[in-house]
Amino acid sequence: MALHAQQFFDDVLELPLYQYAIVGDACYAAPQPNSPLRLRIDFAPTIRHGEYDGLRLRVVHPEQGVLDTAILRFADHGTFARRDTARDLVPGRDGYAVIRDWHAHISQPPWHGADGTGLRTAIEQYTHVWFPPPATSRPAARSVAQPAPTTGASPRTR
Repeated sequence: MALHAQQFFDDVLELPLYQYAIVGDACYAAPQPNSPLRLRIDFAPTIRHGEYDGLRLRVVHPEQGVLDTAILRFADHGTFARRDTARDLVPGRDGYAVIRDWHAHISQPPWHGADGTGLRTAIEQYTHVWFPPPATSRPAARSVAQPAPTTGASPRTR
């Protein structure tokens, strides 16, 4: 079963990225115009084949390669809290806060019922670190007039 990555990134995460494309199961983005850095987001695999417990974010430079990698776990961001509560899954039980792409008989995407709010917030925070918004130009500060020094007498007289 496919991960339906296009739907996941478009419908669940709804990321406000400048420009992006889904290739296979990964999202490639240019979060900021004119920046050589790119952001790659894909599903973070567990030790089991076809099982994922989060998203892997990578900042990539065209010449220097991967500059940073971060893993955002579904459990840490409440992505499947409702689904797992309905299934009576708790931390430590098989299937908690993971998606699997090896159930071919299921018609729903493996991430059906996901809440992307926590992940979206974390991704936005991550992108602000690596892709800060351009500085807004501020008008030059006016100089403050300094009083002219007086000669001879001290300003404090008795």
